[in-house]
Amino acid sequence: MAYQVLARKWRPQQFDDVVGQAHVTETLKNALKNDRLAHAYLFVGPRGIGKTSIARIFSKALNCEKGPTTTPCDECSSCGEIAAGTSLDVLEIDGASNNGVDQVRDLRDTVKYAPTRGKFKIYIIDEVHMLSTAAFNALLKTLEEPPPHVKFIFATTEPEKILPTIISRCQRFDLRRIPVPQIVERLELVAKDEKVKIDDDALLAVARGSEGGLRDAESALDQLISFKGKKISEEDVLSVFGLVSRALLEELAEKILTGDIEGIVMLIARLDESGKDLRRLVLELMEYFRNLLIVLNVKEVSAGLDLAEAQVAALTRQAELTNTDRVLRLTRILGETVDGMRFALSRRTLLETALIRCARAAVVVSLEEILAQINELRKSGGAAAGGSGGGPSSGTVKASRRVPEKETAGEDQGEMALEKSAETVTPVVPIVAESRAEFETKPRKTAGNADELAKLLKEWREICHRVGKIAVMAGSPLLDARPIDVLEDRVVLGFDPEFEEDLGKFKSGRNRKALEHVLAGSLGRGVAVECKLAEIRAEVAEEQAVEARELDVSPSQDVAVADQKREDVSPALKSMGEWLNVPEVEKVLEMFNGSIIDVRA
Repeated sequence: MAYQVLARKWRPQQFDDVVGQAHVTETLKNALKNDRLAHAYLFVGPRGIGKTSIARIFSKALNCEKGPTTTPCDECSSCGEIAAGTSLDVLEIDGASNNGVDQVRDLRDTVKYAPTRGKFKIYIIDEVHMLSTAAFNALLKTLEEPPPHVKFIFATTEPEKILPTIISRCQRFDLRRIPVPQIVERLELVAKDEKVKIDDDALLAVARGSEGGLRDAESALDQLISFKGKKISEEDVLSVFGLVSRALLEELAEKILTGDIEGIVMLIARLDESGKDLRRLVLELMEYFRNLLIVLNVKEVSAGLDLAEAQVAALTRQAELTNTDRVLRLTRILGETVDGMRFALSRRTLLETALIRCARAAVVVSLEEILAQINELRKSGGAAAGGSGGGPSSGTVKASRRVPEKETAGEDQGEMALEKSAETVTPVVPIVAESRAEFETKPRKTAGNADELAKLLKEWREICHRVGKIAVMAGSPLLDARPIDVLEDRVVLGFDPEFEEDLGKFKSGRNRKALEHVLAGSLGRGVAVECKLAEIRAEVAEEQAVEARELDVSPSQDVAVADQKREDVSPALKSMGEWLNVPEVEKVLEMFNGSIIDVRA
């Protein structure tokens, strides 16, 4: 007897032999039992998962001499002819090569003739989506009202190409990709019957490479037996199909999650030199990190993972190294890389670049994480700002952060996140009554008295605070500036030469608009802001000295009152040493390896 390839030799002959499609086979068996048979069926799904096999088994069940039955005998002449593809009553048509309107018209003319031996005349059209629109239209009427002895069974991998009018006339069944454990189980049975010794990792590698198609897995095993004989190892599978071993994939993922860039580059060099398919590697990494997301976010991981126990254990261990946001960044980078690799001149270069980006993204500290940790400190030990943990209520501590390995998110993203975290966000509405050209040419008039200037000076700290809530990066530089003149249509703001770099932050953009908005609310009219250098250091020092004198407590006052007033002293007048003794500040500095460089109210 001539040699028969494994995919044909192990083709299912009964409904119970079909792997991974119980939802379809059980429905068809119940239809046979209850005599509820439709005139047209549509099987949808990727290649190699059993569409045509189920169509043949269903045909045998309908035309078996003992049927219709859920268990064809496989002994009668009808079953034998259908299995061999020689039955006159079961016609298998390739939709790709018989897709014209003339072929469909011929088919339409033959359906009126009764079956020669069986109970039904059955037309199986594979890849039915390849039929032309004219061919579909020619089939419509016959498909809707066929003779009682005719059954149509269609199979396709691309149902979206089939006319909706055709689909509406069929009972549709969507077949699934076969889970890896079920493919491994079937391959073990085949290997045992063929007397082939193959280890578990090799079977898993074959199943991974088949992408859910049992026929592809059986064909791959057939090829391996031809190549290696009766003893097959995982290394044999990897060398033949260019796959990466499970252990190497886990090692690469761990190097990415820990930011080991040197290790990543060396490992990619090894894989490239051994001839691995680098684009396939990216796809497998995406699948790996998808599984990691399942472990991170789903309690019952078995429901979302099609993996062996050893793989789940490795994912569970690596889940402790990362979090959901970081893994999502990795999948986004890998998704961009897959598209680019199709056109890249050097896939290795593109892959190395992408994985270095992944390694950096895997260890970057996002602003959300920083805020979450600070909030956790506030909950556990009291709020450093506005709480009862011993820190002043209105201070801002600036810390210089030295991070040798991890990096914070971009400055723009950080500013946006800080604005969202503010307790009150006031809409920024620039209030300027005239155009910039008019502003430059219009004669200047004073406001008429110095009261408005005095008012702004008195409220200056509150104004800085309000501006800082609108534009986070604007409040602190304003503390070193002072209003020096108030005109009818503008406020002149002076910056000491020592802080000349802060002046540029208010020449245009968000900071300037925020300041103009707050000043308009304080003065009751729209004003523009003019910034210039001015000697104001002595004035600032005098204001702070006056504030300190106003907070002095006389000896006759109650001790408790004195303590309260000392607690309310502006944080800018407290020393850095006092701030270092605040527990919450100490924890934050330790957490981010920082130090205090300035203290401002």
